[in-house]
This record gives sequence, C-alpha cells and structure tokens, in this order.
Amino acid sequence: MSENTCYTDAYARETRASVVEIDADAGAILLDRTVFYPGGGGQPADTGQILGEGATWRIGGAKKRGDDVWHTVAEGPSLPSVGDAVTARIDWERRHQLMRTHSALHVLCGVVWRDYQASVTGGNMEPLSGRMDFEFETMSGELVGEIEKRVNAEIDADRDIRVNILPRDEAFAIPDLIRTKINLLPEGISEVRTIEIVGLDLQADGGTHVSHTGEIGRVRVTGYESKGRINKRIRIEVTDA
Repeated sequence: MSENTCYTDAYARETRASVVEIDADAGAILLDRTVFYPGGGGQPADTGQILGEGATWRIGGAKKRGDDVWHTVAEGPSLPSVGDAVTARIDWERRHQLMRTHSALHVLCGVVWRDYQASVTGGNMEPLSGRMDFEFETMSGELVGEIEKRVNAEIDADRDIRVNILPRDEAFAIPDLIRTKINLLPEGISEVRTIEIVGLDLQADGGTHVSHTGEIGRVRVTGYESKGRINKRIRIEVTDA
C-alpha cells in the first residue's frame, strides 16, 4: 500500500521515495510513498515530476489501483529501476488552484444545503473553475446572485477548514454527512475522511483543500442551467481576492 501524504497534509509539495514496481506497458511507476492526489470526487489527479539520479520523469497524472498510487509518465528517459531512490514532486501552483476550487465548491454546497436544503447530484472541477449540480426545481439569475453573495460572505468570514479521519460508525452517526444524492463511499470501509468548514459545513470527502476559507479568494457564478426537472447546474470561477 502506497503511503500518501496528500490526505493528511495538502500543502506537502514533495517527498523522498523508493521505486517499488514498474509497469512498462502502461509507462507507470509505483512508489512506496507519494504526495500525488490520484483523482476522484470530481477533482483531477495531480501532475508533476519524479526526479532520480540524473534523470527526470514528467508525470502527467496519477491513478489508484487498489490501495496503490501509480504515476503515469508523460515524458522522460527509460523508466527507473525497482529500488531506486527518487523524489516525487507535484506541480504546486496547479494543486493549490485545485485546493482553492475544491474548497470553494464545499462553501457553495454548504450555503445551498443550509439555506435551501438542496442535495448535490454531481460536480466537477478544473483549476480555478468548477460546477455543481443541485436538486432545485427552479433557478433564476436572482437566486444564483444571492447564492454568490452568501458564498463570498462565508469566504470573507475566513472559517477554518479541518480534515479528520473517523471510524466508520462514528462518521455515519453524523447527520447529513453524505451530501451527494447517491452515497459514493465504498462498501466495507473502516474509516471515513471528513472535511469540515467550521460553522458551515461537514461532509465526507477525499480531496485536497486549503486550510481556511479566506485562502480561496473570491467566487463568481459564471452561469447556471437546467440539467433536468429537478437538477440545476451552477458554474463558478475562483479569482484572487
């Protein structure tokens, strides 16, 4: 099982590691530890580099296979050998933009749940932009304008964002922990990772986040659309404060 720092310290940019296995057909490298987020929950996988003795491999993405995180090589020399000592390093600016975006979407989700009791039906993000779908029957420019205003008020409140890993039974005793319409947590898991925006939102989540809402910047609603009778999409952009 790969040790992955990203789940406990989203600000870790690199780590020393050893090559555990090589998949030459897939052009992929397995390390004993990493900082690469492997994608999931609408958040894309990290990109970056693996640096060895006199060699650098450009990593175009990472993906989980079971409990292991495999790093897909996009560019570089012949693959390293098992046992080689390397450094895994993410593209920090891109990661931080994704952290800001993911946290912004959680603020949006928290505001919509608190003020309108609408469940999430889907979501996706890229660096500094994202979209979230909610169970709204109707939506208007006036409504999304009010939502944008309330989201930015929560960002201005500079609320702490905390990561916790809870035993399954304790986590599932929390009301409304699962905000998506469909429970996406795997069956049989013994622990649940939660993200709490203190005073606003608490939900199960596996992605990377900033440490307080003030770090997000500003959120601008760039559009909204109907995706079904009770399914409405809100698109956002994250900018500097």
